[in-house]
Amino acid sequence: MATLILEDGTTFKGRQFGASMSVSGEIVFQTGMVGYPEALTDPSYRCQLLTLTYPLVGNYGVIFLLFFCGRFYLNERSLNSDKTHCLICCCLVQWFESYKIHAAALIIGELSESPSHWSSAKSLDQWLKECKLFNLMLQTVSIFFREGTMLGKLIRNLVREVSMKVTHQDGSFHITVVDCGIKYNQIRCLAQRGARVTVVPWDHPLDTADFDGLFVSNGPGIPSSVRPPSTT
Repeated sequence: MATLILEDGTTFKGRQFGASMSVSGEIVFQTGMVGYPEALTDPSYRCQLLTLTYPLVGNYGVIFLLFFCGRFYLNERSLNSDKTHCLICCCLVQWFESYKIHAAALIIGELSESPSHWSSAKSLDQWLKECKLFNLMLQTVSIFFREGTMLGKLIRNLVREVSMKVTHQDGSFHITVVDCGIKYNQIRCLAQRGARVTVVPWDHPLDTADFDGLFVSNGPGIPSSVRPPSTT
């Protein structure tokens, strides 16, 4: 058993799974029926306690499907065996929105302990243990947050922590992406439409002569706390 304690003193008790540790942060919720790998790896949920409202989570496990040059591969071995694709230009994990879990914890109603999917690599519980993520099963907390989120005590520059720099080399026009917590799917969508994508950190100086279009991603935290990049 574990207890979720809110800043106003309200408590919820539930069954713990995943890693065994204590965490704190802002509690938010998501209402999707599927997509827990995408939600957990979404940089927008950096250091937040993510609550999923759908009653059963984990029923298809965790799927590691690589997207590379317009094709999908179940794992790196199948990718490496395809000799027609020897230059890595954009290798992203399908169904993930970044390279790792960003949420601080996952709160759900019920965990499926026997996932069923032909391409499932592991169970959700196993994945969360490997990633050392604290998780809690309880039934009523999402109802409590329908009117808004409950703030925690975590104060950090979350945009700095999730910002990256990745370049997709192919494309007929150049898009510069300012990464404030970008999702992999946003990069995929730009690349699939023929763009040469350069992803720069949130505080990278910008020169309008360097790109045909500018895309500023969303991200975690409070926008007013982030200094905008300089522009020439």
